[in-house]
Amino acid sequence: MSETRRLPSGVRSYLFAPGNHPRKVEKVFSAGADAVLLDLEDAVPPAEKVATRAAVVAAMRAPRRARGYVRVNSLDTEWCAADIAAVAGPWLDGLVLPKVESAAQVHQASAWIAAAERAAGLAVGRLELMAIVETARGIEFAKEIAAADPRLARLAFGGGDYTNDLDLEWTLEERELDYARARLTHAARLANIEPPVDTVVIAVKDIERFRVSAHNGRRLGLYGKLCIHPDQVAPCNEVFTPDAAQIAQAQAVVEAFERAEAAGSASIQVDGQFVDYPIVFKARRILAAARRAGG
Repeated sequence: MSETRRLPSGVRSYLFAPGNHPRKVEKVFSAGADAVLLDLEDAVPPAEKVATRAAVVAAMRAPRRARGYVRVNSLDTEWCAADIAAVAGPWLDGLVLPKVESAAQVHQASAWIAAAERAAGLAVGRLELMAIVETARGIEFAKEIAAADPRLARLAFGGGDYTNDLDLEWTLEERELDYARARLTHAARLANIEPPVDTVVIAVKDIERFRVSAHNGRRLGLYGKLCIHPDQVAPCNEVFTPDAAQIAQAQAVVEAFERAEAAGSASIQVDGQFVDYPIVFKARRILAAARRAGG
């Protein structure tokens, strides 16, 4: 018996930097994030958006250890199609589309990416697409968005725009985000894409608040988090990496169950805990996450 589901890529931290700030772009690649997300959208004023495209490509073409993504402008702007055409190429791992509210938007973005791939001599489908869902409409159509296109690798949650859209108070406990997080997690599982990536935390100096938020997202099935300050990277990676106790427990469960299964039993107890296939599958995912993180 085996479990069939798409596991996370192993990227725990996605660190944003505005594409039009050379100093911030230079620093973002050495901050320890698993992925760098250079921005053409909210962090770049309209007058600088077109010129920033070339700067982003130049930064992505340089040697780097982190995965590289570019957030383009949303489909309802004049810049989106040209953003994709300008920045897509072999120097990228993928593109990030903000403010997604429908499957049709995912289809349109994927078509533009495919055209850019052909122009760059890349195989169609080479570049990932990550869709940020950040409005009430987007959350309600999350299931359709998640299943819209094979290029879509994962969803991400935009808590800032979401709380603004619904005029919610964004509290430390974040109970107001539970519904949206759960909708995204269920949508991703039904579409069998990677688990969604959790929202930014705008209180950039409050690392404890960031840590609480990361744990909130992880408990609800999200994996990885959008970061907007280098100081958020280390706690992000920590929260989304199994600790020594979790690894030891998972290893004990897997080893004991495999011995029992070989002897003809598929339900046992390990340290007073009932263990059958669902518990073993979860333990194996913990061990896989630790391996991806180098643990």
